[in-house]
Amino acid sequence: TNRPWRLTRRVFGLTLWRTLLHILGIGLMFSALRFLPLADAIAIAFVMPFIMLLLGKYVLDEQIGARRLIACAIGFIGTLLVVQPSFVQVGWPALLPLGVALVFALFMLVTRQIARDSDPVSLQAVSGGVATLVLLPLLLLGDAAGFEALRWSLPSGSTLWLVLILGVIGTLAHLMMTWSLRYAPSATLAPMQYLEIPFATVIGWLIFADLPNGLAALGIAITLAAGLY
Repeated sequence: TNRPWRLTRRVFGLTLWRTLLHILGIGLMFSALRFLPLADAIAIAFVMPFIMLLLGKYVLDEQIGARRLIACAIGFIGTLLVVQPSFVQVGWPALLPLGVALVFALFMLVTRQIARDSDPVSLQAVSGGVATLVLLPLLLLGDAAGFEALRWSLPSGSTLWLVLILGVIGTLAHLMMTWSLRYAPSATLAPMQYLEIPFATVIGWLIFADLPNGLAALGIAITLAAGLY
C-alpha cells in the first residue's frame, strides 16, 4: 500500500538514529580504506549480513532456520581468515571493517523499521538534511580545534567530480535499499549484498592493482559461499 508519509515523532527519532549510524559507518569505512585493500575491507565488513541474520532472529523475531545459523558461523570463520593477514600487516585498523559491519547491521534494522511506512525519497531527503545539521557544526568545531580528521576542506578538480559521482551513486543505492526493505525481510536481502565482494575485488584490481593474498582469498571465498548459501 502507498500510504501518505508523515514525519511523526517516532519516524523522526528512528530517522535520526539511522542518520547517526550512517555517518558513523561511512566514517569507519573511509578510515578502513586508508589502510586496507578494497576487497579485504569489503570482505571483512561482510560479517554484517550474519549480524543482521542474528539481530533479525532475536530482535525482529524473524524466522531463521538452523542451516542459516550454521552458514552464519562458517561465514564468520571466513571473515576471520581475511582479518588475520590484514591484522598482521596493518595492525588494529584491520578491525575497523568489523565496526562497519556492526553499525550497518543496526542501520539496516532501523531502516527496516521505517521502510514500510516511509516514502524512500522523503526519507532520503530528511536523512540528508539531518546529516547536514549534525556534520556542519562538527566540522566547524573540528576545524577551529585543529583536529585533522575534521578539518574543513573543499574538493577541487577531479576530486570534486568523484565526490559528486559518489553522491549520485550513494543516493540511488540507498533509495533501492529502502525500497527493497519495504517488501522483503532483512534476512532474505542480506545475502544479495555478497555480490559486492567480487565487484570490489575486480574494481580494486583494475583501479588500484590490489588483490587479496592466498589466505585472505580463501576467507573471501568461504564468506561468499556461506552468504550465498
